[in-house]
Amino acid sequence: MAEYLRLRQICLVAPHLAPVIPDISDIMGLNVCYRDGNVAKYGLENALLPVDTILLEVVAPTQPGTAAGRFLDKTGGRGGYMAIFCCDDPDVRGKHANGMGVRTANVITHAPYHGVQLHPRDCRAAFIEFNHTTGSDDVLGPYPPAGPDWQKSIRKDVTQALLGVEMQSPDPQGLAEHWGKILGVAVSNGASGEAELKLPNASFRFVKGASDLMSGLTFKVADIAKVRDAAKAKGCKVSGDSFDLCGVTFKLVA
Repeated sequence: MAEYLRLRQICLVAPHLAPVIPDISDIMGLNVCYRDGNVAKYGLENALLPVDTILLEVVAPTQPGTAAGRFLDKTGGRGGYMAIFCCDDPDVRGKHANGMGVRTANVITHAPYHGVQLHPRDCRAAFIEFNHTTGSDDVLGPYPPAGPDWQKSIRKDVTQALLGVEMQSPDPQGLAEHWGKILGVAVSNGASGEAELKLPNASFRFVKGASDLMSGLTFKVADIAKVRDAAKAKGCKVSGDSFDLCGVTFKLVA
């Protein structure tokens, strides 16, 4: 199988799914495709919304002592939780990360899906997961974490794509190089000179900030003003063409 790596999913964390999921759905014009019962064993509930072929997931703790709950406590609810990549061989990529001193936190196998999650402390800023679903190398193919018919929930009338992820760090170049080594992607310079990791379907941009975290998501939308007004109506903090929701900044571009 040819080697490949694509952004498959971004996972955010909230204290409760309501009102975050209805707010994201209403503001961004996205439909929930699935709520995965398998996360209950981790003391979580979730909902997934497809943004074209990338899934946006929100998880919320349902009991004390969960990893997601500790993340909320530690960060004050600021920052994205996981960057999830589909690839040809999660185990090979996991072993490569282990060789760098990045530990494996969890291995999930629900055939035909197999995922390797790396320890967020070693990754810095967020969890990294590599996964593969047998027979789903087509981007619109099966992806069990998003349910059996996730493709039918794709809407493009309001939000058309998730283009990029913003990562912040006191040492953005160092964090970019660290993530680049884990992902096997060379660091390049973005339009504003910041460090960037370019994948076939999205890019990760690294900017100066007070701590290591996944700080923002960039979405291509049909009408920036309409989405911005919808965010304002929901009580989100709006600044320019961006607004804050679920611990990250949603940046809008046309």
